[in-house]
Amino acid sequence: MGCCQPCCRCCPGNKRDEEEEERWQPLMDRSCTDVIALVIFILFWVGMFFIAAYSIAGGNAYRLAYGTDSYGNVCGMQNVKNANINLKSAGLDMTGRPYVFFMDILNPKDALEICVSKCPDQDLNSIREIQEFAKNSSSSLCEYDVKQENMLTAGQSHLGPCPSTPVKASTSFLNRCVPKDAPEFLVKFMAILNSYDIFYKVLSDVFQARAEIAGMCVLAVVVALLMVALIRFVAGFVMWIFMGIVAVASIVGTALLWWTYASKNQEYYAVPENERLDENGKDVTAFLVYSIIATIATVVLLIVLFVMRKRVKLVVALFHEAGKVFMHTPLLVLQPLWTFIALALFFIYWIAVLVFLATAGEPTVDTSTGWVTYKDPEPVRYMWWYHVVGLLWTSEFFLACQQMVIAGAVTQVYFTRDKKQVSSPILKATGRLISYHLGSVAVGSFIIVLVKIPRLILTYIQAKLKDKENSCVQFTLKCCMCCLWCLENCLKYLNYNAYTVIAIEGTSFCTAARRAFLALVSNALRVVAINSVGDFVLFLGKLGVVAVVGAISLIIFRTDARLHYYAVPILVICVFAFFIAHCFLSVYEMVVDTLLLCFCEDCRINDGSPGREYYMDKSLLEFVENSSEALKNLDKKKKKETANTNANEHVELKETDPTENAV
Repeated sequence: MGCCQPCCRCCPGNKRDEEEEERWQPLMDRSCTDVIALVIFILFWVGMFFIAAYSIAGGNAYRLAYGTDSYGNVCGMQNVKNANINLKSAGLDMTGRPYVFFMDILNPKDALEICVSKCPDQDLNSIREIQEFAKNSSSSLCEYDVKQENMLTAGQSHLGPCPSTPVKASTSFLNRCVPKDAPEFLVKFMAILNSYDIFYKVLSDVFQARAEIAGMCVLAVVVALLMVALIRFVAGFVMWIFMGIVAVASIVGTALLWWTYASKNQEYYAVPENERLDENGKDVTAFLVYSIIATIATVVLLIVLFVMRKRVKLVVALFHEAGKVFMHTPLLVLQPLWTFIALALFFIYWIAVLVFLATAGEPTVDTSTGWVTYKDPEPVRYMWWYHVVGLLWTSEFFLACQQMVIAGAVTQVYFTRDKKQVSSPILKATGRLISYHLGSVAVGSFIIVLVKIPRLILTYIQAKLKDKENSCVQFTLKCCMCCLWCLENCLKYLNYNAYTVIAIEGTSFCTAARRAFLALVSNALRVVAINSVGDFVLFLGKLGVVAVVGAISLIIFRTDARLHYYAVPILVICVFAFFIAHCFLSVYEMVVDTLLLCFCEDCRINDGSPGREYYMDKSLLEFVENSSEALKNLDKKKKKETANTNANEHVELKETDPTENAV
């Protein structure tokens, strides 16, 4: 598979023994894999349900949504007296007071908080103005037991009973009174939010064009499906054009560098020696170095392109085979839709539990201030981490299930000799996943989580050290995060190929990962060709979908008098179109990767001899070393099968011939 032969039968360590090869039947031998991992995943979700039950029982989501005052009252609703809180202002009816007001907005942590019916909409520079505001708006900014006529004699501080002046004009954000002129990013965001010139018009344009945006998204789905159907016909042309452009550009660029060097050199030596400048001499030397480096790079590039030409032909053939797979399983392109629905439902559940978990603390009275504070019990601190790990693991689990279903459907089409007998490959792949391989999916998804968690920790540390001036630490953290990101992407690619091996042979995850890794290493040039030229073609397909939908949107919106900025809905449509195209064409990419590994396994196990014929189509046989002999054996087998079929039909006709029975 690369080290000894161009096909996959190479190293002795990668071969099965002869007995195993003789009885190898893909998609047939099945047994439950990685059962222990599945049991651990189920137990993990038992813990997730326990956290959900605990959070719902002890949490109060309204406290987070509407806010609370310093006495434990939830603003905007009727409160019940807590037996553990012996404060006269606790357990009050706050139905008419939906907003939280801070006595000192610049230091809200140490300031008294109360519920008010209206945020101050103007600057209040004295206690008398606070009293007038209370009379005119029926919204008192002092403590609940302070009457309007007593406000002038009440004290003023950030601890109450009345706020210190001046009180800045405020606006409501998430039911909290926030000063309009506070130099905080939140208030700046609110200013943008309330700006009629920017945000209002943008939202108005999106709202006015909501029907057209929905229609363009549907059109993007149709165009993406057409692109999936057509890309196999244009892939070869685009790939060869791309390689030709790269080769010509490198040659022309190198020639221009040498031409520039020659011109600079001629100009330099045309000047008398005593008038030559050192800067010009260094410039000539620099262009000489650039030209030499460019020449070496161009030669290496041309050699690589020449060596990879056959691999590019294989990529083109795999794109054609991927198109045939979609002809047998057209519903394969809809797999991202089911995954999206499953992830959306899980995210809704996860966020709901998160809200309840964030408010699961027990109310206690702070003896130093006399206010109510909420203290998380010790178990809740660990539940946060458990809940985050559950988000990562379950999300990766759903994505891995999608990959396993796609790999299973593609392998069934590939390893079925008579493609007319292919029936319900997606349902069968889903059935094999649920019956045998959920444990393997749990193992593969957990490996990705093990890399994501350190990345999250490093991201948290980087955020904490953002204002520090230690550039060495910042550089080290970014390098570590970059390395972990690269490792995560490599593991994701290896995991998908491991799922393909599992779909073919039904082995455990670790065994499948080892075989997938050996297959990828032994076919490194083919993998590089697919992940460079192939991905470039798919990226052009995504841009093609965006260009078509964007052009039609431009024609529709450019004369629409309802819109202030017609570029806004067009931008929204293009973003949605790109993601829709990415969802569909990523499935195409998975199919091509699966076909490559199926091809490698087919080459590794079979040799084209009688009894061990290749499963691949004739279009792929030319990339096998003994392809001519394999084709002869395949033709002989087909002729033999045809002869046997004709003979059987002749015998049946003879047995039912009435003339012969009469004789």
